Parts: sequence; structure tokens; C-alpha cells
Amino acid sequence: MAKYMDLQHIRNFSIIAHIDHGKSTLADRMLEVTGTIEARKMRDQVLDNMELERERGITIKMQPVRMQHKVGNDSYQLNLIDTPGHIDFSYEVSRALKAVEGSILLVDSTQGVQAQTLTTLDAARKEGLVIVPVVSKIDSPLARPEEVKLEIATLLDIDPDEVLEVSGRTGQGVEALLKAVIERIPPPAPAAIVSGSGLKALVFDFKYDDHKGVIVYVRVFEGSVKRHDRLLFSIAGEKFIALEVGVFMPFEEARDTLSAGEIGYIVTGVKQPGIASVGDTITTEKNPLPALAGYDNPRPVVWASIYPESQDDFPALRTALGRLKLSDSAFTFEEESSGALGRGFRAGFLGMLHLEIITERLRREYRLELIVTTPSITYMVTKRSGKVETVYSPHLFPNDGDIVSVDEPWANVRIITPERYIGILMPFLYGHEAEIGTTETFGEGRSAVSIVMPLREMMRGFFDELKSLTSGYASITYSLAGLRPASVTRMDIILADEVVPAFTRVIAKRRAQDEADESTEKLQTILPRQQFEMKVQAVALGKILSSKTIKAFRKDVLMHGSKVVGGGDVSRKKKLLEKQKKGKARMRDAAKVNIPHDVFLKMMQRGDNA
Repeated sequence: MAKYMDLQHIRNFSIIAHIDHGKSTLADRMLEVTGTIEARKMRDQVLDNMELERERGITIKMQPVRMQHKVGNDSYQLNLIDTPGHIDFSYEVSRALKAVEGSILLVDSTQGVQAQTLTTLDAARKEGLVIVPVVSKIDSPLARPEEVKLEIATLLDIDPDEVLEVSGRTGQGVEALLKAVIERIPPPAPAAIVSGSGLKALVFDFKYDDHKGVIVYVRVFEGSVKRHDRLLFSIAGEKFIALEVGVFMPFEEARDTLSAGEIGYIVTGVKQPGIASVGDTITTEKNPLPALAGYDNPRPVVWASIYPESQDDFPALRTALGRLKLSDSAFTFEEESSGALGRGFRAGFLGMLHLEIITERLRREYRLELIVTTPSITYMVTKRSGKVETVYSPHLFPNDGDIVSVDEPWANVRIITPERYIGILMPFLYGHEAEIGTTETFGEGRSAVSIVMPLREMMRGFFDELKSLTSGYASITYSLAGLRPASVTRMDIILADEVVPAFTRVIAKRRAQDEADESTEKLQTILPRQQFEMKVQAVALGKILSSKTIKAFRKDVLMHGSKVVGGGDVSRKKKLLEKQKKGKARMRDAAKVNIPHDVFLKMMQRGDNA
């Protein structure tokens, strides 16, 4: 009975919201109010440990933390999992939801309910979680708390008075929110009481430490675990000894035991890759219990090939990708070779931001200079030989003459935007091959537009253009919607008569000329000049569609010191110029174009971001 009473004083919950709605700031205030972190050690975004998270002001990795909070004479253990808000990291959110009993649904009072809010809310409801609705940023001069509370109340079919108000900046309403979490979110189910000597702990995340090996983040559903227990990964079948167990305060802090209902970590000592996996169940070696229901495997949406600038760094790149995989299970990679680029890896990501974050971490944390090919999606190609191939990399896309048909993935997309932008939004959507579905009123003065469109078009500056057209007010969420026939072709970029596979792209045939012009103009702008004149050509549909010339660095060979070569016959000047021309021709034939790694990054990005 004592253990059941312990469960009554545990609350496991997450914060879910659209990006930039104030999750991390609210988490900071919770840590302050509960005294989890001393005021002198407090900093902004305290749960965002990565340099990139703090730099960009976004959450990339979920982060658990334990807080102790007293209400009256009772002390409660509050286990919070702070989650990312960007759509690319929705897999992180889905994993956090399986480890908790409830969620705070946070909505910015200056913006209202966003598309991504709906997606995360649906996921939380499917898990049967209790939702605590909250509006944030109520101290802002632009806040519309009453309007937004009505939006949330309509969405959840509740009374607007049940929606709480907080300010993460000032701390207003945070104490009342913690009280509501304790009152509304149920404790772990009584079924989680220790049953014999069995153990069921769900792995919802993990990281790798050079000295400790894999450290798994777990929610204990049944039984308990302590240091030196002999344990087993149910799915992987790997045995190990718990070198340490502990909780997040918010940094790792060792404890004697982790019991049913609690969230914490276990140091496994395992250093081989591929053993620990998100969704596995940890149980005891002596009395193993059946595995818990895990997670669906993430489905990569965007693919890109990553090559080291120097082939000597290939082993280091392989090691770095393996280490990152241990802290981010949502991306995949496998080895591939290219005649022009050498040995590298084809990697799959959940979106463009995910790709950008992983490549930036490789550069910063592992000091690697990389060549990253233009991102692409997967295509199902039927060749004239009858063979059906899945093509992940643009430079492996067959020539038009070898293709019978191509199928590509489409996406179901939902956009929420102020009604005044609907008129200018429609031509933009048609320009991206979208099929318009329903348009319905969403709250006061806003509309929700449902469309289906090629996933390929979503990578063609879609997000940035949408934000620009709607002055930043529109929000978007999407899910995959199966395959449809595609009219696409491969476009190669040729620099100084040599194809650069990293710049090869698969494009719509109808936009071939526009894409060719855009690519050559961009390269003409961002490529550094060489010692020789260099042509930049875009080739597609069996012909050169666009060509630009990058002028060479020029030295005036008619100058000798500070004096102009002069006097006598003009043939002397012609002779010097002809000699220079031949020298540059030899240099062009022998030299290899030097492409700095930042050029590859700029070609990945589009528009003003580049």
C-alpha cells in the first residue's frame, strides 16, 4: 500500500506546442518556482543543452527533468519532458508522449492555435493523455488571451474558464499551472505497482558517453531497478549490468533506485552501436517480462549524400555519424560510393531543418569539412528493362531515355492563415502543383486550408515563401499521402566541363528552364573566381538549358613594375597577351575547380536564407 501512496504523489507530463510559443521559457520558470535550480545558476533555456539550440532559440532534443513541489503538506514529484516544437522533430514529441500521463498544451496568446498545435494535440489524444490547456505570453502588448482561450475551448470542447493563463517571462500564473497539473493529470496507474521481482522500463531516448557507454532514458512502468542489477534489452536480447541509475535534476544525479511510475536514466556500459534502440523495453535477466508496445520507426522524408572533403576523413565521418545516431535515432545512414566524390554516406532525415542541424553538428562537434549533395526525396523509377528502382540520390537518377515512368510521394498539408491572405495564397499553391481541398473558418478571422501536393514541391522554398506571403502569420503541418506519377527529370550542373554530382537535382520538367537559370545565376554569384575563366552550365532534357561565365582573376601583363610596356611594335603587347591566354588555357585543362564547403550549404538553401 505504501508504494501505491508513492504513486499518488507522482505526475508525469510533457509540454507540447508550436515552435516559438514559449515552451522552454515556461520550463525555466517552473524550475525556478519549484527551486529545482538555484537562482544563481539559472540561465535562459536551461533545458536546451546543445549550443545550436541556444543559438537558434529552438528546442531540438527532448529533455526530461524532475521537480519537487509542495502543495499544502504534500510533496509531489513532477517529471516534465520538454519537447521540440518544429514539425521536423515531431518524432521526438511522439516518444515523449508515451512516457507520460498528461500534457500541457501551450498556445501563444499573440498567435493563437497553429497547425502544428493540432498535430501534436491529435497525437496526445491518441495516447489517451489528459490535456491541460494554457495560453502563454499574456504580458505581451499584442496578447489576445480571451480570443485565444475561446479558440482552445472550441477545439477541446471545454469551458474557456478551464484554460489557464501564464507568462514565461514574468512567471505570472506558473504557480497556478503547477497546481492544475497536480489536480488534473492523474498519477501513474496502480497497475504499475511492483509485481514480484519483474521490471518493465520503456526506453524513450538515449545518448552516448565516451566513458559510460549508452545511457538510456526510461519510464519505469513496472517493478524497480537499482545499481548492479543484471538487466536485459527485451527486443535486442542484449544483457548488461546497470552501472548507475538516477534522475534528471535537471542534470544527471545518481539515485539508489528507480521505481514504478518514475522517469530517469540507466547507465548500461554498452559501447557497441545498434544495440540500444528507442522503444525497446528493459527488464531483468532473471525474470524477463514481455516487451511494452514501442514506437513506430521514423520515416525519412529528405535524403542527402554526405562526403568528407578529404577521403582521409572517411573513417572519422563514419564514427561521427554512428555517435550522432546514438543521440538522434530519427536519422538513418548507409555507405555509398561516387566516382567523382569518393566514399560517403547516403543519409535520411525528417526534414530540411533536421538535415541542416545534423550537418552543422558534424562540422562543429567533429571538426569535419563536408560535401553535402542537394537534398532530395525518394522516387520509384520503372526502367525500360522492366526493373523498378527506388532512387534516393539525384545523381543516381536515370537518364530520360532509360525511364518508362516515375512515381513520387505526395503530402497532405494543412495551412492555417488569416483570412485576408487567402486570395494571394491560392495562386502560390497552384504554382507548387497543389490540389486545393477544403477551406474552413478557424477561429476569429482565420481560415484552415487543406491541400495535397508533391513532397518535392515542399522542398522548393515552400515554407519560406508561405511565411513571406502571409507576413509570418501562416503555419503548416503535413503528413505523407502515398505515391503518384511524376513528370520529373535530372538536372546536372557542369563547372569547367566537369559534372559536379553534389549539385545534381531532380526537378519538374515544366520548370526545367526556370530551375536551370536560377541555379547558374546563383552559382555565378557565390562561387569564388578562379585563375581561369570558368563556365557554369545547367544540363537537363538532353541539352544545355542555361550557361553563365565566371570571369578569371586578371593580371595586367602589359604592366612591368609601375610602368606600362610600350614603345616599338604593337606585336610585343599581342605576344604578351597571347602568352597569358595560352597559360590560362593550360591551367583550365589541368586545374580542378575549388568549391568551398559553404557553397554546398548555400546551394542547399533557397531565397534569402542562402
